[in-house]
Amino acid sequence: MSNNLSARLTFDDLPSWFAAGCKPRDAWRIGTEHEKIGFCMDSLKPIPYDGKRSIKGLLEMLAGHGWDPVVEGKNIIALKRGLASITLEPGGQLELSGAPLETIHQTCNETTEYHKLVRSISDELGIGFLTLAFQPKWQRDDIHWMPKARYAVMRDYMPRVGEAGLDMMLRTTTVQANLDFASEADMAKKMRISLCLQPLITAMYAASPFEGGKPSGYLSRRAACWLDTDPHRTGILQCAFEDDFGFEAYSQWALDAPMYFIMRDDAYIDCTGSSFRDFMLGKLPQLPGQYPDMNDWELHLSTLFPDVRLKQYLEMRGADAGAWPWICSLPALWKGLLYDPQAEDAAWNLIADWSFDEVNGLRQAVPRTALQTPFRQTTVVKLCEQVLNISKAGLQRLNQQNQAGEDESIFLEPVIRAVESSQTQAEHWLKLYQNEWNEDIDRVFFAAMH
Repeated sequence: MSNNLSARLTFDDLPSWFAAGCKPRDAWRIGTEHEKIGFCMDSLKPIPYDGKRSIKGLLEMLAGHGWDPVVEGKNIIALKRGLASITLEPGGQLELSGAPLETIHQTCNETTEYHKLVRSISDELGIGFLTLAFQPKWQRDDIHWMPKARYAVMRDYMPRVGEAGLDMMLRTTTVQANLDFASEADMAKKMRISLCLQPLITAMYAASPFEGGKPSGYLSRRAACWLDTDPHRTGILQCAFEDDFGFEAYSQWALDAPMYFIMRDDAYIDCTGSSFRDFMLGKLPQLPGQYPDMNDWELHLSTLFPDVRLKQYLEMRGADAGAWPWICSLPALWKGLLYDPQAEDAAWNLIADWSFDEVNGLRQAVPRTALQTPFRQTTVVKLCEQVLNISKAGLQRLNQQNQAGEDESIFLEPVIRAVESSQTQAEHWLKLYQNEWNEDIDRVFFAAMH
C-alpha cells in the first residue's frame, strides 16, 4: 500500500469518494445483509470457532458449495462468491452480505437459497441458528470470540466508550438494506427521511426481548445496546438535519469520529484515541509524518456505525434480525419508500418538520415500548401504518413482478400483520414464554430456529 506524496489524500478527495457512488435511476439496486446467532443443538451453547462442530467447520463445508474462502493467518474468516460474501461477526454470528440486485424477488431467492444451504450443513453439524436479534440465554463470557485481528482492537476499546459495546459485538444480530442515490441532493433527502424513520423500523422489527434466560424489559434488546455504544460513531446524525447537509458534512463528521485502526503490511495497527483528521495532517501518533490514502479512508468509514451509514450507497441499520419473511420485507419496505418518487415525497412530507431532538428521543424510547411508544400527539403504531401505506403504494407503482404476476408489495405482509395487530415478533415470543413455555427459555431455541 503506497503512502507517498503522490497518493496523499486532500480534504477535497473525501467527499468526492462519496460522490462517485451517484448512479442514474435505472442503475439503482438493492443489497440485503442479515446475521444469525448460532448454537449447538444438544447443549444450546454458542458455537466455538474450532473443533469438530464449529464455525470453522461450517465455513469449510460452505466453501465446498461454490464459495471462495478468505483467510487471515491460518484461519478461514469469510467466504466470497461474486458480489456476495459470508462473514463472521465477533461472537460467531454468521452474516450474508447479498449481492446488489434489481428486484426484491431476486433478493428473496438469494436469501432462500442461502438458508437452504446453511440449514443442510447445520443439520449435519448438529448446530442451529436463531431468528432472534439478541442472544436469549448466554452471557458475554459464554461466547467465543472469532479470530479476526480487527476484533481484538475493538474488544479492548469498546469498554472505554460505553457499557454495551461488547454486548453489541457478541450478542446481537441485524438485517440491513442498502440503497443507491442519484445525486448529492438525492442522498441528503434519503438520509434525512431514513434517519427520521429508523426508530419506526426498530419498533416494527423488534425481535429481541430476552437476556440471560428471561425477559429483559426491552422488546429490542439489540437496539438498546446501541444506546450505550460509543456515541461518537453511532446514532442519529445531527448534521443531516441541516439544510446544507451533503457529502462534505458527512466527511467532516467522519474526520472527527475516533479511529479504530489502519492496515499496514496486512497487519492492523491500533489507532484508538486518534481522529482521521489527525492522520490527514500527518499527526497520527502511531505513524507520525505519514498520511492516509483512499484505502485508509474506506477502512475508517467501515468502522462508523450511525443508524444510517453513508458509503457509496446508503445502509439502513435500524432493524432486528428475524425470520425469512422479515429479512425479505426490510429491503422491500425501503425500496417502496425511497425508489418511487411519489412515495419519497410522501415520506418527506411526513417527517419534514421532525427535529433532531425529537427523533433522537424517539430512538431512546422505542427499544423498550416499540409500537406503543408515543410521539407528538400520536403513537408509533399509527405512524407505522402511514409508512407502510406509502411503501406499499410505491412498490405497486414500481410494479416489478414475479412470474406469478405479483409485485414486490407482497413482501410487506409480515410487517403489515404485525402493525395491524400491534404485536411485534418480540411480543409474540414473550407471550409464548409466559404461557405455553412456562418460562422455560430453552424452548425459544427450537421455536425461533431458522
